Amino acid sequence: MSESTFKKQAYAALGTVIDPELGVDLVSLGLIYDATLSADGVANVTMTLTVVGCPLTEWLADAIHDALIKLPGVKEIEIEITFDPPWNQDMMSREARLQLGLH
Repeated sequence: MSESTFKKQAYAALGTVIDPELGVDLVSLGLIYDATLSADGVANVTMTLTVVGCPLTEWLADAIHDALIKLPGVKEIEIEITFDPPWNQDMMSREARLQLGLH
């Protein structure tokens, strides 16, 4: 599978993971920075959180795992959380900002 094909599939799958506090998916929130698949089936997700010490970190990791493990070729998921660049509201999709009442 090509890198771009996996990335599209991963983003589509992660688009089904809804942040329970905000009610918006992780991709639309701009929390997913990258997704790759290694030759040995390890899906690597680089993401951020809206705040350092987010209480939902473990829940989000489980939901990401459940969404990605169904994709072809994925045997394991590794999540790297980064705050570089730090998340801000400008990273959200227009639809997500409208959904949250931010303009």
